Parts: sequence; structure tokens; C-alpha cells
Amino acid sequence: MEVWILYGDDIESTADLAHEVRRFVSEGEKMEVDVKIYAPSQFDLLVNEHARDSILIDGVPVSLPDFVYPYFNHNDHSYFSLAIVRQLERLGVEVYNTAQTIETVRDKLHTHQILAERGIATPSTMLAKFPVDLNLIESTIGFPVVVKTLNGALGIGVFLIENSNAFMDLMELIGETNPDLQLIFQQFVATSKGRDLRLFVVDGEVVAAMERRAKDGSFKANFSSGGSVHNFEPDEEAIELATTTSEVLDIKIAGIDLLFKEGGGYTICEANTFPGFKGLEKASGVNIPEKIFSSMQKRLQQKQANGDVKKQPANSDEAVPDEDAKNTKEASAD
Repeated sequence: MEVWILYGDDIESTADLAHEVRRFVSEGEKMEVDVKIYAPSQFDLLVNEHARDSILIDGVPVSLPDFVYPYFNHNDHSYFSLAIVRQLERLGVEVYNTAQTIETVRDKLHTHQILAERGIATPSTMLAKFPVDLNLIESTIGFPVVVKTLNGALGIGVFLIENSNAFMDLMELIGETNPDLQLIFQQFVATSKGRDLRLFVVDGEVVAAMERRAKDGSFKANFSSGGSVHNFEPDEEAIELATTTSEVLDIKIAGIDLLFKEGGGYTICEANTFPGFKGLEKASGVNIPEKIFSSMQKRLQQKQANGDVKKQPANSDEAVPDEDAKNTKEASAD
């Protein structure tokens, strides 16, 4: 089985998700999965009705893999990266997760709109509109209020504003410096201050879970922000909420974040299509790359049983073997 992971940074660095990519490489070797790491910048997109069994990487036609996992760092919002995913989808490659899913989940307001439409519990959320109507915020959401950038991740761009004075100070600063910044205002779930849950879903199944707890004085529990992680055995309600959310948003590999509701139960905080799992593996002891590759292997076996297997190049001149592609980043365990 051949799997491409689309990742734009140096996997030997401390960059966002680099640790996780190294984990994919090392586990792929153990499971005899042919893992290749490609940066979006290595691709060229040639669209025609003839070349349906290859794609250009470093200017060379390369035959298609069995699976692709777009694992862009959280700052990669480029059109080109998503265009690569769309091209691979159109060529018939199985992609975990699709371009449409990535685009939808990246937009926090759109995510909450979809979940609310399906009756899934989420905190009340409002899109910012300048100048901000303070009375409307107080009457619909109230204080304290959580302010988030529309496309933020890793807890970056998330603020807890305690009262109306502090809120207006922040809005005035943003209005003066960056009035086009896209923000959402969200109901603060007080019972979950400084703690939340991360459930990791692979192809409709919760494979691992953890509780995250913030450092003293902080309300953000992200592991990347210094929070601690602890093993958590999810109950049926948490599992149902995470799997339903993944299904509704069509996420094959998902990090679903839950908040604790007053009186018990949970509400959705966020969904993620590029979930990190360094803290999750530490807390749960679950081998996340193994779970993902096992899911892909199962799907491949089903496709082979149905006679739906990856096409081979019709003409050896039309595509060259992957190992001959120049400057390709071959995966290794080093």
C-alpha cells in the first residue's frame, strides 16, 4: 500500500505537526506501508482528459498512490494546496480528508452552522460585524465571551473577555489596526474553563481520547500551549457526539474537541482535519499512525475484493516509477 502525506515543512524540524509526520514515517516502515512525504510546492497541476493515472511532482509524472492524507500545517490556507487535493480526488485517489471537508472545517462559523442545522450541541456563536453592537452581544451571548479568529488553530487567536469594558477595548484595538480581521464571538462554557476533551476519530471510530487541562490561570487547555494531558475513557455520549460530528462534517481523520456542560454531558468546541496527536499518544498510549494505516489497509482490501484497484500507467512512457522521481522526499525512519 502506498500512502502520500502532503506536508509543507521540514519533518526533522520543530515545525507544526513535524513530530506527527515523523511518526507516520516510522510506523509505515514497521507496517510495510510505502509512505512518501511531499510538499505542496513540489506539485505542478496539469489538467487534461488524457493524463488520468499520474500527477507531476518536481516536473516528473508520478503514478498515483492508494491513499493521500493532506496534513497541512495550521497556517497553510493557500488555494494551491487545496487545488492539489481536488486534483488527486478527481483522479480517483482515496483522500483522507477531502478538499471540501478541509475548507468547511477550517471555517469555524460554517462548522457551527452545519452542526446547529443537524441539532448537534454547540455554544452560541456570532460572526463579528464592525462596529460591534455591544448591547446585542450582551443580550445574545453575554459575558464572559470567547473571541476567536475564524481560521485559528492550536489555541492561537482565542481570547476570553471577562466584561464589556475589556471587550470594547479589544474591539477598538482591532478596529484601528485590522478592521477586516474575521472574528467570531462564542458563549463561554464556564464549567469547562481550563479543561476539555479531545477524541480522535478514524473513519467513524473513536480510537483514542484524552482530557486536557490548562496551566494555572489559563482557560486554554491545548497541549501545544503548555496544558497537561490525561487519559480519558469516553462514555457513550462523548463517543456518539464525536462520531456524529465527524460524519456530519465528512471527516475521515478528525480531532473532535468537547467541552463539559453544566449538569453533565458535553458540547462541541471544535473539529479539526489536521489533528496533532503527540499529547494524545502520551496520554492514551494508543498508536495513532497504526490506527490510520490499518483503516486504509481495510479500505484497500475492500476495494480489491470489489475489483476496484488503483490503475497502473497504460504506457510506460506516460509515467515513471515513484523511486525515479527527482528530488522526491523519500520517507525514512531516520
